[in-house]
Amino acid sequence: MLDKPVLVFFIFSLCFLIACDSNKVEVETTFKADASLCDFYAGSCNRKVDNVDVQLTFKQPNAPSESPIDLSIQFSTPVTDVKMTVEGRDMFMGIIPVFLQNTSSQSFDAQLIYGSCSSNYMVWRANVSFEYEGITRSVWFDFLADAYQKPAD
Repeated sequence: MLDKPVLVFFIFSLCFLIACDSNKVEVETTFKADASLCDFYAGSCNRKVDNVDVQLTFKQPNAPSESPIDLSIQFSTPVTDVKMTVEGRDMFMGIIPVFLQNTSSQSFDAQLIYGSCSSNYMVWRANVSFEYEGITRSVWFDFLADAYQKPAD
């Protein structure tokens, strides 16, 4: 029977040898493109709520973390009481209010800044609510932070 210090040393050595195996293959983590996410490189992201088309545009298409993003929201018809927040879709990162400035009854501009995530894959959700024909409507836009443009083939 092994005494306790020898057993601990043996287990530690075994773990070290397994973890430091020179034949270990590193696997690069890649993510498949999610077609449900907004692609601001392709242009505006469009949604329809009842009879109202809503269009979200980022002037910085890569949606950079910890940097100002200039955005605009366009509506196909005049709306009122427009509000917007941004939050993590899959991870709670707080709820970020977005202060919209109306440029017309159909167009709103704002600047957004949100934090970074260590996972290298952070999906944010922009929640937009507005009043149309006396009823409050809601729509959301999901987008990837720090998205890069895929090189052309």
